[in-house]
Amino acid sequence: MTPLRQRLLDDMRMRNLSANTQGAYVRVVAAFARHFGRSPDQLGPDHVREYLLHLIGRQVAWSTYNQARCALHFFYRVTLGKDWGPGEIVCAKPPKRLPVILAQDEVRRLLAAARRIKTRVMLTTIYATGLRVSELVGLKVADVDSQRMMLRVRQGKGQKDRYVMLSGKLLAVLREYWREYRPADWLFPGGDPDKPLTRRVVQQNCHAAACRAGLTKAVSPHALRHAFATHLLEAGTDIRTIQALLGHRSLRTTALYTYVSPEKVSATTSPFDTLDDAPTSGPGMAAAGGGDS
Repeated sequence: MTPLRQRLLDDMRMRNLSANTQGAYVRVVAAFARHFGRSPDQLGPDHVREYLLHLIGRQVAWSTYNQARCALHFFYRVTLGKDWGPGEIVCAKPPKRLPVILAQDEVRRLLAAARRIKTRVMLTTIYATGLRVSELVGLKVADVDSQRMMLRVRQGKGQKDRYVMLSGKLLAVLREYWREYRPADWLFPGGDPDKPLTRRVVQQNCHAAACRAGLTKAVSPHALRHAFATHLLEAGTDIRTIQALLGHRSLRTTALYTYVSPEKVSATTSPFDTLDDAPTSGPGMAAAGGGDS
């Protein structure tokens, strides 16, 4: 390992950045250096600008672009101590897209299509609790609190602990799974019992189950988290409670689900319905399709 990479890692550890962030930043800086065939400490703002434009030309996701921007900003401002202005490394405004939401019948079909008990229990746990995949694979047997009917989430996104509900039905499913697999430490261990299952394995198993279920939507474990939040909202759960369960820092993030819930949208009264003496039929209404749009 080069001294420069070690210094970057030390700087990230000193700021307690997550292991995932550290790995992503190192990969970005390494790819940036390979692109120009030079050590990154020999490159400057013009090279950063050129590289970011290169990423746009490759049509990478805007989240990938912004991750590269953040990594290079950290490397030059913190590790190398360059006093660049904020305009030197610009941040892109990503498009706002609504998440894919599974109906409850689609969730049933997905869970039923999981061939292995372990896969079905993992997907069931995500839907029943709204966990992220990284939080699911980080669960330990000791995190299942059957006395208080809670699941403890250790160091979720933003390195925050929280609790989520443990339903009686989920507890029964987890007990059936435990009798079959007898996990000792990690609730969902990988090939090595001393290590948790990887996120990629969960994602692959979810995709395989979705294909067997014949679902045409783009299904991922995160879609089950979206379904958890949306179905809670439709059942009348307070949005601030949903925010706490999901571990969202901002209520604005949770409020996204008010836009994707079909029940909330269809149950909203149009102002036209409250307009007194509004014309609903009569001369000219049949030709309304040919007017303004």
